[in-house]
Amino acid sequence: MEQYVVGIDIGGTNSVYGVVDARGTIVASGSMKTGSYEQVEDYIDELVKGLEFMIRQVGGKELIKGIGVGVPNGNFFNGCIEFAPNLPWKGKIPFAKLISERIGIPVALTNDANAAAIGEMTYGAARGMKDFIVITLGTGVGSGIVVNGSLVYGHDGFAGELGHVVMRRTNGRLCGCGRTGCLEAYASATGVARTAREILEICNKESILREIAPEDITSKDVFDAAVKGDKIALEIFEFTGNMLGEAFADFIAFSSPEAIILFGGLTKAGDLIMNPIRESMYKNTLNVFKGKTQLLFSQLKESDAAILGASALGWEAK
Repeated sequence: MEQYVVGIDIGGTNSVYGVVDARGTIVASGSMKTGSYEQVEDYIDELVKGLEFMIRQVGGKELIKGIGVGVPNGNFFNGCIEFAPNLPWKGKIPFAKLISERIGIPVALTNDANAAAIGEMTYGAARGMKDFIVITLGTGVGSGIVVNGSLVYGHDGFAGELGHVVMRRTNGRLCGCGRTGCLEAYASATGVARTAREILEICNKESILREIAPEDITSKDVFDAAVKGDKIALEIFEFTGNMLGEAFADFIAFSSPEAIILFGGLTKAGDLIMNPIRESMYKNTLNVFKGKTQLLFSQLKESDAAILGASALGWEAK
């Protein structure tokens, strides 16, 4: 009798989940809007409904070995979501326990970017690599760091929050974490939209983006404008790429990864974001490391990497 695991990826905007077989095939899946639920109890009610429906599709709970969850600020050691700045629910939430008690299946939980890294190592661009970093560019900026084949958790489960490396100490932007100048405040999808608003306010150049109310501008709007050759949109991607490349040069200095793999919504910009990252990364990298680290896009579908990575935890859930 075939067994399955469930993988759940909780993002700041959307949550996706799937049933995965032993070969890494997602055989059933579903999704929901994370931000539509101000109370975590309401979110869990809806999530459990979706999970139970999906599990019935593949033959019932007795076929499910475990559930793995990838979530911002997820602590692998205690199964809690702790003070996640981009989620609606604040404080410390014993999420794995809450789901396990409701659905009757063991649950393991980790940081969403760590889950993406596990998925990339097992099924994607990092296959065969023992040292690499996955950077997730979505509502926030996450990271999963693998050194010598193992995820870096640190003593408390939270090591490797590269999105909260401070890039600008003077007049830095306020980040969702409460500090100023974090990489996430500039290089996330929301950061790109903020850059657009700032540039449009301080300059008089013509731009397609001026046709949109400033508060409604999204990173997709910037991408659409850049594809049409809009100079301000191209300038925004140049600024964002330079910031990421500068950060990546520092990341290379401390772990010397074989590759830095980009995953998430902003990667859809392709060369618009990759070219300035590559140029800035090379310019700022120490000579001893120059040319040694590949810069790659994820080889997995945007939702699949995190689902597959989270599901891998399900096999070990107890």
